[in-house]
Amino acid sequence: MERFFKSIPKNIEARTSSSSDASTAAQKKSRVEFDPSDIIADPGLRKPIEEYDIGIRDQVRREYLLMGPCQPIGHNFPRKQQGKDLRSFKEVWFQKFDWLEYSVEKDGAYCFYCYLFKQPRSEKPRIDAFTKTGFNNWKKAIEVFTEHVGGVNSNHNNARRHCEDFKNQRQSVAHIFSSHSKEMEIAYRARVTAVLRVVRFLLLQGLAFRGHDESSSSTNRGNFLEMLNWYETGVESVGLVINENALENNQMTSPQIQKELVRVCAEETMRAIIDEIGDSHFSILLDESCDKSIKEQMAVIVRFVNKKGQVIERFLVVEHVVDTSATSLKTALDGFFARCGLSISRLRGQGYDGASNMKGKFNGLKALILNENSFAFYVHCFAHQLQLVVVSVAKSILAISDFFSYVTMIVNIVGASCKRRDALLQKHHDKIVEKLEKCEIFSGRGQHQETNLARPGDTRWGSHYTTLIRLFTMWESVLEVLENVCNDGNVAEQRGVASGLIQRMESFEFILILHLMIKVLGLTNDLSNALQQKDQNIVNAMGLIVTVKELMQDLRENGWATFLQEVRSFCVAMSVSVPNMEDSIPVRGRSRRGGQLVTYYHHYHAEIFIVVIDLLIAEMNNRFSETSTELLRCIACLDPRNSFSRFDHGMLVRLAQIYSGDFSASDHLILKEQLRIYIHDMRRSSDFSSCHDLASLAVKMVQTDKHLTFPLVYRLIELALILPVATATVERAFSAMNIIKTDLRNKIGDEWLNNMMVCYIEREIFAKIDEEIILQCFQNMQNRRIQLPPRNH
Repeated sequence: MERFFKSIPKNIEARTSSSSDASTAAQKKSRVEFDPSDIIADPGLRKPIEEYDIGIRDQVRREYLLMGPCQPIGHNFPRKQQGKDLRSFKEVWFQKFDWLEYSVEKDGAYCFYCYLFKQPRSEKPRIDAFTKTGFNNWKKAIEVFTEHVGGVNSNHNNARRHCEDFKNQRQSVAHIFSSHSKEMEIAYRARVTAVLRVVRFLLLQGLAFRGHDESSSSTNRGNFLEMLNWYETGVESVGLVINENALENNQMTSPQIQKELVRVCAEETMRAIIDEIGDSHFSILLDESCDKSIKEQMAVIVRFVNKKGQVIERFLVVEHVVDTSATSLKTALDGFFARCGLSISRLRGQGYDGASNMKGKFNGLKALILNENSFAFYVHCFAHQLQLVVVSVAKSILAISDFFSYVTMIVNIVGASCKRRDALLQKHHDKIVEKLEKCEIFSGRGQHQETNLARPGDTRWGSHYTTLIRLFTMWESVLEVLENVCNDGNVAEQRGVASGLIQRMESFEFILILHLMIKVLGLTNDLSNALQQKDQNIVNAMGLIVTVKELMQDLRENGWATFLQEVRSFCVAMSVSVPNMEDSIPVRGRSRRGGQLVTYYHHYHAEIFIVVIDLLIAEMNNRFSETSTELLRCIACLDPRNSFSRFDHGMLVRLAQIYSGDFSASDHLILKEQLRIYIHDMRRSSDFSSCHDLASLAVKMVQTDKHLTFPLVYRLIELALILPVATATVERAFSAMNIIKTDLRNKIGDEWLNNMMVCYIEREIFAKIDEEIILQCFQNMQNRRIQLPPRNH
């Protein structure tokens, strides 16, 4: 043998062996892991399936199967010159060819089955067109689609059969070899169902899942495991299938299983929301906020009118935004729309809060969206604009700015320690008890609850009004706490500040400004609360703004005498001296040496009362200038109040012209006559006499089937209702984010955070999802060891 083979030295053999082992270890170490960001909804932007590592290829296929084919419903498909005619993709083709996909980016048609399961040897031009380049010869579309499907043994049908076999886990080799009994499958269903119910409870309550120590010796293994154990002890049938009564490799309690179940819950909730939107038009509300781990998160809310005519605002997603440029925000929004099957061509409104740190980014995004869809009209958040009015007044007038500086100092001094807070609460409690005993006030459910002073903030809606109301109701208690600080304080500086604050609070000017700001901010606060309602509409919002301005004007012209008497009565009750209104004082900001004197009456009436109200009215006119735009003037003509007194035939025809993409040339002709019949019918029908705003009109039209009788008019009403009014729903989403992602839970990943927020915020929809749907989706996410038996077992 040695004549034919040369022997290898032992040291070389050992070296080769170690090199082989190192190579094997390196291969294991460099095994490719699945990245969810690789899953792209738009078929024109996807990476070919054969380019994925073979180890994750099946997982990629499962992800796409869970997502389904990309079929943007309601998209405005672009028309291109083909031959003598302008042609485009037709949405009805999705119904005839369930495998069909459409790429918005490439304006091309693709085959879902062939992309996932095309055989490598099937490199034919037509197959390539439906998997890589995209087909877009719309003139021959039906003919080519039918040819692509072909006969029983065509490449397309082979790919379809591969797809059906792939989804049927009972035909997999792993399942055939495992051959679990029917009893084991029934126990598996009961086990997964029990785990799912625990997951659903935690999601609905926004609670944490994991514990710091989940070992068997831990006294607190986290909410998920502890609740599962509680469930086991309380329900005998559950105890028979979990923990020690389940296989070690099929406990269904691992963190990965928890993540998969939460993800399915979120996806099914999202699917229900998308189904609720259907092919309706919608608007979006966007805002950004930092979470507890100082990550910039962008929240997206969708606003639409449902099948019952109700205005609905739904939370869609919160997404971590690394690059906050307009282009990146638009790319993120496009990707999300593609994943959800939403089309930007159905967008009819966009709203942001317009804060200074967001203005540049969202102005750029607004422009990019308008370039793509000119009917996505922008409306500045009304509630935010109203807060800017309040802040402007609080900072622009010297007397008011000085007043709020003292209020902030009072809040800081009184709330500087727990001891002072407790003293304030106790004194306020004693005052309430004393007044109740003297029958000066009356008790009732929800009245006289424990409260405390709050600091006013420029970015917190209504915070200035809340601060002043609490200061007014706790007036005597606040003075007593300040007296205690002045007499018994440990820091000399604070004693001096407290003494000065007492003197300031017991001045006539401070009390007059307090009463004035409570009165005028009370009007704006009611408006702010109304604007933050989810079903608020632009017509009603404009009406409320006009009402508040009229009330302000009436207060300016006719309210001074009554107002001054209220202030005097309060001063007498609190033993505060009232100045003689005819005496003179120096002009504010000037010394007496300058000789510029004015009477107290002029100072309080002209320089404070009138100036504050005039500035508020001027700021409201300035901030809400868009209410005078042509679009909103036309929309106002739909207002049903006072027997449709604002109805204007010409303006509503013009409104249809503004939304020209939603009304064809024939629609415009029909609308002119339909409007005449509509207004006559509405005014004589008693059913619509109770409609107080546009929202109630839409609901009543659906209830009486008038939306079918006057479809074009109803379309105008829908378009008016979906225009955003305020970003309050986005702010509520961020409040929910702070409940879910706390300081102790600041390591929550972005996907986990989004999934929990979807289920927690939209709990009404999530709670109605059938658990069988969630179980089946969960089962199809992976190739499970045990299969779910039919539900009737």
